[in-house]
Amino acid sequence: MNLLKIIDNHIFSDDLSTINLNKKTIINTINPHSYCVSKTDLYFQKALLNSDILLPDGSGIVLAAKFLRKKNIKKIAGADIHQYLLEDANKYKKSVFYLGAAPKTLQLIQARIAKEYPNIKVNSYSPPYKPEFSKSDTNKMIEEVNRFNPDVLFVGMTAPKQEKWVTTNKDNLNATITVSIGAVFDFYAGTVKRSSSFWVNLGLEWLPRLLREPKRLWRRNFVSTPMFLWYLFRSKYISF
Repeated sequence: MNLLKIIDNHIFSDDLSTINLNKKTIINTINPHSYCVSKTDLYFQKALLNSDILLPDGSGIVLAAKFLRKKNIKKIAGADIHQYLLEDANKYKKSVFYLGAAPKTLQLIQARIAKEYPNIKVNSYSPPYKPEFSKSDTNKMIEEVNRFNPDVLFVGMTAPKQEKWVTTNKDNLNATITVSIGAVFDFYAGTVKRSSSFWVNLGLEWLPRLLREPKRLWRRNFVSTPMFLWYLFRSKYISF
C-alpha cells in the first residue's frame, strides 16, 4: 500500500459536515500502526482502501500529508467521529447500535447516552470474545444489528479484526453509517481513560496511553512508528 497514493486518493481531508449521513457509508480510520499492519495483512489493506471514508486518526498521517504533499489536513480520531455522529443522531432523533465490547462496557455506554443524548434510540450486542468468529457467531451479530435497523452502527472489536469483519459482511448489514472505532467504546464508557486535550493538541495522545498500557501498546510505538518513518522517508526520497 503506497503512502503517496493513500494520501492522494483515500485520506479524508474535508470537514465532517461534508459527509452525507443519509447514504450507506463505511467509515474507517488509519494511523501509522494500522498502515504498517496493512503492509502484511492484505485483507486489512483491502478493508482500508475500500472505505468510503478513511479518516486520518494519527499525527503521523497528518505529518505524512504535510511532508509528502504539503497538504494541511486535520487529525480526526475515532472519538471525534463518534461524538460527531452522536450529536447528529441526537439532533435528528436517529438510532445507533454498538457492536462489540463486554456487556458491562455496553451498559455504561447506553447509560451515558441516555443522559447526554436523550433523543437517541440505542441498542447493543456483545459478541463472543475470540480471535475469529464462527459462521453462527457472525449470523447472530448480523441478526442483532438488522433487527434494530440502526442509522449508525459503531463496531468496536479492535483493529484489524473489526475492519475486516465489516468488509466481509457489509452487504448484509442494515445500517446507514457503519464506523469501526475500536478503543472508543472503552473511552466513552469510562473503562479506559482517553488522553487529555493537552496531549492531543501536542500530537502526543499516544504517550499517556503507552505509559498506562505498555504491554499492549509498546509494539505500535517502538516497532510501527520507526517503520512508518522509514516508509515516509522512502516515499519522499527513493523511487521504487
